[in-house]
Amino acid sequence: MAIAKELFKLQDKEYALFQSKLIPTVPRESIIGIRVPELRSMAKRIAGSLEAGKFINTLPHDYFDENMLHGLLISESRDYAECSREVDKFLPYVDNWAVCDTMSPKVFKKNKGELINKITQWSSAARVYECRFGIRMLMSHFLDEDFKKEYLNIPACLKSDEYYVKMMLAWFFATALAKQWSATIVYLNCKKLDKWVHNKTIQKACESYRITTEQKEYLRSLKR
Repeated sequence: MAIAKELFKLQDKEYALFQSKLIPTVPRESIIGIRVPELRSMAKRIAGSLEAGKFINTLPHDYFDENMLHGLLISESRDYAECSREVDKFLPYVDNWAVCDTMSPKVFKKNKGELINKITQWSSAARVYECRFGIRMLMSHFLDEDFKKEYLNIPACLKSDEYYVKMMLAWFFATALAKQWSATIVYLNCKKLDKWVHNKTIQKACESYRITTEQKEYLRSLKR
């Protein structure tokens, strides 16, 4: 496929080696080595084209960078229903945090009512990166003006031994502390989170410039 050939023209072997160290779950030989800004530029350029349509309908892909491009192409979709369907088709093939966290559909911002139901579905999934994606979408879209206290129960009720799910949970609650302190601190005060997630949340929050010195001191007193 022409897209694969174009990807190899952007190859940076040193960057591929660097990426392989950051994403240990991905085989080194499957990483072409393309920087994200170049992939984003390519996605914007070919989004909506016949070739892009054929590409996203050809799964699984052989290379990590193809999966990255696939996620970025989905993120360019302007139709919520279509975008949601493509996300559901692609998530079973997502096998690492980088592809999962790079995919961020713009159209989700305008469809919060439908999105919250999908988030509940994704976050409760058994697949690691489908669950992680759901939590990240909740963090991205529902901790500001669309925040409701009950939304915190979605991640708080999750129980997982998977590292990349637990890290996402800690990231979520650390961000929630920065944006919605009063509602979120209850979950730490009452020890509603898994011990590992509880302590990692405190660590991440204490590393954040958005948390005050006084808040950090209080959080450290809650460490389990």
